Amino acid sequence: MPVSLLGMLLLIGLATAAASIVTVVLMLKNPPLHLARLCAILVPVFGSSAAVAYCCGWFAVALGGPFPAQCEDRNTSGAELVSIVQGYWPLRSACFYLDGAVVEHIPMSLNVLVCLSAGLAVVLACAGAVLHRRTPSAATGVLGKP
Repeated sequence: MPVSLLGMLLLIGLATAAASIVTVVLMLKNPPLHLARLCAILVPVFGSSAAVAYCCGWFAVALGGPFPAQCEDRNTSGAELVSIVQGYWPLRSACFYLDGAVVEHIPMSLNVLVCLSAGLAVVLACAGAVLHRRTPSAATGVLGKP
């Protein structure tokens, strides 16, 4: 992905997360609180935070972040470092040595943060849809008849 596109995604994700958090705070101050609406507002919070975390990790990999520094010049058997290959999903760095050994470094905290935030966004979207279907609308009566 081009750097400018990911930079724009990062800024949009930050703005969306901030706006969603402000909306949640305002919803909590003004009852009555509808759980379906709260779930609907929390979806962009977690979805955009997943996008922001991934963009930050992508920039760390693309700009030669902390991953290449983890590769030793020689491995434990004494073989020299041949190349470093970086992957963008999952964010990882692989060190290839002359004797054929490969050592991968995966920042688990970043991958867990991205996957957990995205998973919570999906779960909240599903929960919001279920709660919305179960809640009678204001236009209809209690039994679903006008």
